Amino acid sequence: MKNRYLVCGAGGFIGGHLVKSLLQDGHELVCVDIKPLENWFQLFDCNKNFSLDLKEYENCLKLTKNIDYVYNMACNMGGMGFIENNKAECMLSVLINTNLLRACLINKIKKYFFSSSACVYNADKQSNVFINGLKESDAYPAMPEDGYGWEKLFSERMCRHFYEDYGLETRIARYHNVYGPMGTFDGGREKAPAALCRKIVIAKNARVKKIDVWGDGEQTRSFMFIDDCIKGTKKIFESNCREVLNVGSEEQVSINQMIKIIEEISDYKVEKNYQLDMPKGVRGRSSNNDLVRKKIGWDSEISLKFGLEITYKWIENEISKKLNNNKFTIKY
Repeated sequence: MKNRYLVCGAGGFIGGHLVKSLLQDGHELVCVDIKPLENWFQLFDCNKNFSLDLKEYENCLKLTKNIDYVYNMACNMGGMGFIENNKAECMLSVLINTNLLRACLINKIKKYFFSSSACVYNADKQSNVFINGLKESDAYPAMPEDGYGWEKLFSERMCRHFYEDYGLETRIARYHNVYGPMGTFDGGREKAPAALCRKIVIAKNARVKKIDVWGDGEQTRSFMFIDDCIKGTKKIFESNCREVLNVGSEEQVSINQMIKIIEEISDYKVEKNYQLDMPKGVRGRSSNNDLVRKKIGWDSEISLKFGLEITYKWIENEISKKLNNNKFTIKY
């Protein structure tokens, strides 16, 4: 059945892929992002597209009018380098969720989705490498990533209370390190998979044998390919489950192991210049998917190597186009 969706953060990485998927399902979409339209990662002219700041309540009120469902993918975020150095900016995203929830009540939205993050998890449970996967209950007692993690955890609670107090149906997913094509790979907001693919592409083109690696390379994560993320997102949204659910991969690797995979994909070996003074986040983080499997029957399906092959080739092609047009500054 055709419905009218508002996708907030539609100009971002995950938002752009979600918009594409919802269009393929035949829905009518209103899309909004704070970025100018020319800076959206994916832009579809068949939608109603707006460049507006959702921290302003009046914008939220206007955009939610005559809408059936809302996906809130909007926040100010990036990789570890960005969120560690922009804590106040990240926390201001709480205004987006708060004002959207208020507007959804006024305009009688049927269901609201909030995109949370594994950054909400208690840091004490992430102090070692190759930890057990984090269960949803591990967010408490609360000790999330400072700034960005606190905003996400607070906004989760806000969604919960808007259901309890006002009956607004809310759904929440905690994303674990989403990566893939059509996303940021340079400029300071990129995450580890894209950053390392970019560094090895540039090193190979320039025949340089060394790349910079933040930390000692032993820190571990699980990384989820964008296609798995979109499937999990939509399945949670369409479900009757109001609990917060992980959407991540259980395939945990160290940064050094991921570099080795990218070396195999690129057929190019590099030396690693470890930068121990750079932001590196928690020591270990991975998803436990027991609850999401039980509640809605979703699990990640795409292996890290397969996803990195697609991501590497896309970044390699993008860099090649930018180098040919003299629009890319080489940074190793």
